[in-house]
Amino acid sequence: MKQTLIEKIINKHSKHEYVKPGDILDIEIDSRVARDFGGPSVVKHITEKGLSIDDPSKTFFTFDTNPTGSDQKYAVNQHICRQFARNRGIKVFDINNGIGTHTLINNGLSYSGTTAVTTDSHANILGAVGAFGQGMGDVDITAAWTRGKVWFKVPESVIINLNGKRPENITAKDIVLNLLNIFGANKLLGYSVEIYGEEADKLSLDERITISSMGTEMGAIILFFTPNEEILRFSSEAAGKKIELVAADADANYAEVFNIDLSTFKPRISLPGAPHHTNEIEENVKIKIDSAFVGSCTNGRMEDLRIVANILKDRKLAPGVILKIVPTTDEIWREALSEGLIEIFKNAGALVSNAGCAGCAAGQVGQNGPGEITISTGNRNFPGKQGKGEVYLASPSTVAASAVAGYITTVDKIPEKPMEFSITNQLNKLAQNKKIQQKQTEKPITAEGKAWYITQNNIDTDMIFHNRYLSITKIEEMGQYAFDNLEGYEDFAQKVQPNDILVLGKNFGSGSSRQQAVDCFKALGVSVIIAESFGSIYERNAINAAMPIMTYNSLDDILLEDGDILNVDFTTGVLINKTKNKSTKINPFYEVQLEIYQDGGLF
Repeated sequence: MKQTLIEKIINKHSKHEYVKPGDILDIEIDSRVARDFGGPSVVKHITEKGLSIDDPSKTFFTFDTNPTGSDQKYAVNQHICRQFARNRGIKVFDINNGIGTHTLINNGLSYSGTTAVTTDSHANILGAVGAFGQGMGDVDITAAWTRGKVWFKVPESVIINLNGKRPENITAKDIVLNLLNIFGANKLLGYSVEIYGEEADKLSLDERITISSMGTEMGAIILFFTPNEEILRFSSEAAGKKIELVAADADANYAEVFNIDLSTFKPRISLPGAPHHTNEIEENVKIKIDSAFVGSCTNGRMEDLRIVANILKDRKLAPGVILKIVPTTDEIWREALSEGLIEIFKNAGALVSNAGCAGCAAGQVGQNGPGEITISTGNRNFPGKQGKGEVYLASPSTVAASAVAGYITTVDKIPEKPMEFSITNQLNKLAQNKKIQQKQTEKPITAEGKAWYITQNNIDTDMIFHNRYLSITKIEEMGQYAFDNLEGYEDFAQKVQPNDILVLGKNFGSGSSRQQAVDCFKALGVSVIIAESFGSIYERNAINAAMPIMTYNSLDDILLEDGDILNVDFTTGVLINKTKNKSTKINPFYEVQLEIYQDGGLF
């Protein structure tokens, strides 16, 4: 049987002779990684349950979310992980190393045909080298560490053909922002995507990383590139052995094939609040900026830094504008130093930090304040993700040009005189902290309660449980922060009652791999979460934590309104609106989910 790339990789790492979409099976994991975010919870699970490590040589810590150790709780958590690593013979890629997913590529741990899991929701970045990487919650990572395997549902695959010639002014970041404009946040939800085309084959490793890293923002399981000779040579040198190409079969079965005209792509920016809300950069609309950021796992590679340096050389930042630059790895930082790029950045007035995740994590430079307008090379601009201000996403060249101009523009439109600030009051009031009593959760096979009907699609994990609370590891402390970053529901935790039912739209729980976005609802006593679809990592986290979740195709039959009383059976899928005396059928638990739920969780 002919197989797609993800089917071939999963097949190779399972005990089955042949796998197909929809199969749920155990997969052997080549690299099992926990970060300083999520790592302490993995240690806690293993220690409290008396579990052992399957293979220490395949097990790693990567400290990249807070490489400065500037937060007391992160510093404590990192030390907990270091002590655990010493006792168990586990390698730590510590705070001087850089972003973990890039470490896997640069150290030859991930390459064509391999598998990896990590607490980083952008682990699918490994598709850049033809490897299968997945971000997962701490329960899944614990399973990988102790069993060497995790269960996985084989997804359907689609192809994106990039046809036509790539315009000279279109960077890799522009390519993925154009794709986000076409596919949005959920049209590729749950698919494995393979990207082909003559121009796609020419993309460098750095460019492939940029595009693959934003598969998460498109809702995809992964964006795969088939390695060319240059990529295979890089991986072979990194791994210290000859890497054989693993590629999809020519006649494999795909759910859909999309033919996209690359020649029509324009430089784009993502508007604040959602990566998929993109616009072309309009010269007649001058958006004044306060700050700029270059970095993240998407755009902190050497090619990115060279582009920025070429623009900043012999120039200064616009008055009042700050620029923060964070390389992805220590090797790139050192190379930038040896090439003189650091000097160019400093002469222009930029701040250069040590390698790490930076703006995407609250523990390093890159955050902004209330009212602050930032242009960033990051991959996410969800409300609150990179701070309390507004964040536009763009390519490194656009970010650098804008930092010099003082407003959002392209490199060919940098003015002779930058825009300066007028005196304005841009500060917003800070949100107040909320406190609630801890709730207890019961686990019957039916649930009955008041509906919270929230029709908004693409509610991400930063809206559910913001990253400023990620150091919290006690479930009973998490409930008070549920939805406090979702506009209109900031007081949700104060109003929700035990046994209430959440009913939501598409792609609920997209974004980060944080387990807290599930556990906060457990802490509040929410009895079941019903959505049209879930982010793939969120779905796994909920099932593994025995948090009841269900999906539906339509709720039209029950005339649902906010506050209606619902009754649902997990095993049959019968959903009754008792207020309206209407019923319908939604998708019941599947067998694996029911087994994990009845066991009270994966362990």
